[in-house]
Amino acid sequence: MGTDVITMITSDHRAIEALFERLNSRQGDPEADVAELAALLTAHARAEEDRVYAEVQPSEAHHGVEEHKEAEVLLDALKHATPGTPQFSETLVKLVESVKHHVEEEESEILPALRESLSQKQLEQLGKAFKERRESELLALRPPAPSKEELYKQAQEADIPGRSTMDKDELAEAVKKAKS
Repeated sequence: MGTDVITMITSDHRAIEALFERLNSRQGDPEADVAELAALLTAHARAEEDRVYAEVQPSEAHHGVEEHKEAEVLLDALKHATPGTPQFSETLVKLVESVKHHVEEEESEILPALRESLSQKQLEQLGKAFKERRESELLALRPPAPSKEELYKQAQEADIPGRSTMDKDELAEAVKKAKS
């Protein structure tokens, strides 16, 4: 038995909420967290719009698309804000509120309506289509991993000891630790 679309959508919602918590707690690398958030939110929204919204009432689909557009504008502003500044914090608060509202509506109205109107097999087929669309978006949106040379330069800037003897994976881990 495959995973149904409702499980996949709610799983994404929890992952997005976890990223919001990490950004609000100021733990980790805010630039990396914003990049991950941007990729996940965008891929999730496009997969919903392309695969899921065809199965819901047109007015609900239109409302969902409008909420996605609002989140994209706020996400773009967040990507261009400097972490730790009032602009970053204020934009993050607005984005969290916008996405929280969307998630609450979706989980209390749209997803229960889908569960009622589609069979388990249809939900699983829709889940497969959602997953494929989401994964293709994630591949297109995520930046390529840095080269060993780029990681070495970052390790040098962070003054990480032993960097000259590290392989690429060790450099990546050391740079990640230095940023958190």
